[in-house]
Amino acid sequence: MGQIYSRQQLIAERATWKHAGRKVVFTNGCYDVLHPGHIRLLEAARSLGDILILALNTDASVQRLKGPTRPLISEDQRAELASALAAVDAVTFFDEDTPRELIAAVLPDVLIKGADWAHFIAGREEVEAAGGKVMALALEPGFSTTNIEKELLARQPLP
Repeated sequence: MGQIYSRQQLIAERATWKHAGRKVVFTNGCYDVLHPGHIRLLEAARSLGDILILALNTDASVQRLKGPTRPLISEDQRAELASALAAVDAVTFFDEDTPRELIAAVLPDVLIKGADWAHFIAGREEVEAAGGKVMALALEPGFSTTNIEKELLARQPLP
């Protein structure tokens, strides 16, 4: 079971992991409605190292990105769910529009995003400059929180 860290706690823990020679993988996202696509991406990311950090957008950040009806699940509840996953070792939050500042502070050995973000991976420059690797992993077809939300709303009975 993973642990939820403040930014400062995570940076300190990263130094410990680095000193111990642990390979740290980092990914991020809203993870608003946890679905099999999320699980498979996290498992694939975790397989690339010893520690997987999942940085979650805060509620305010999700609203800026996805609109006023999101998130559907609060940041504390999303962190609780994510930290319960076997693949996730550490969960933290970022309130900025991108996690670039957090990534620059943590400097993971491997930075992962889903292939839908291959055109822009925040933190790429910082990780590569430090000798790390940046990868865009294929997504599980058919899974999307936005599509799940649309499907649920479409199932609402008409008044």
